[in-house]
Amino acid sequence: MFSYQLYSSRNFPPLADTLRMLKTAGYAGVEGFAAMYPDEDAAQGVAAAVKDAGLVMPTGHFDLAALEDNPDGVIRMARMLGINTIICPWLSPDDRPIDATGWQALGRRLEVAARPFLAAGFKFGWHNHDFEFHALPGGQLPQDLIFAAAPSVGWEIDVAWVIKGGADPLAYIARYGSRILTAHIKDIAPKGAKADEDGWADVGTGVVDWPACYAALRATPCAHFIMEHDNPSDHARFAANSIATAKGW
Repeated sequence: MFSYQLYSSRNFPPLADTLRMLKTAGYAGVEGFAAMYPDEDAAQGVAAAVKDAGLVMPTGHFDLAALEDNPDGVIRMARMLGINTIICPWLSPDDRPIDATGWQALGRRLEVAARPFLAAGFKFGWHNHDFEFHALPGGQLPQDLIFAAAPSVGWEIDVAWVIKGGADPLAYIARYGSRILTAHIKDIAPKGAKADEDGWADVGTGVVDWPACYAALRATPCAHFIMEHDNPSDHARFAANSIATAKGW
């Protein structure tokens, strides 16, 4: 399924207009982010808006604190929203470990955090940024340490962030393909271009070899291919151009 991370449109309210735009552009689904549903009342409103637009929300991000401290509440909101795959999206810089022991401990935390959601029938994964691919003093990569300590945790691979971190996405898809649940489809502008959009690009207009990455992902269990742009100047342009390109792969 081609889906759309609603974080891409956070600067273009209202939500109802965004959802109608996405439906018209050809999307079937959307992915939520934690700030959209800070409580169950907010989740109920989001769920109604998604349904009214004729879309579904099979995947959603929830902060690690909520996953650890309020799993029952997250489960209720996920069911309300129609989410079947729960993703832990990131750690703030102040919370990131600084050595291998710390990253292994994070993996163990994620393994424990996943248990109530897996027991309730959800899939559970980690979404990467670039920092998981910055080598530690001993040469290890945090991404590998996390996964070694969290065998039950799947992966929402963000290919562009893998590249930004200095790693080869095709090698990582080959290594952890069996754990890939979903993928963020985003593109990196050529060096020096799109400064007003923080160096990101509409899918297919940047430097990522998306035909090759998409073909590799199709050989994994990945069920949702989610368009994302961290700072588009025109979210409707990004949404339309990106899905049109992806449908041609």
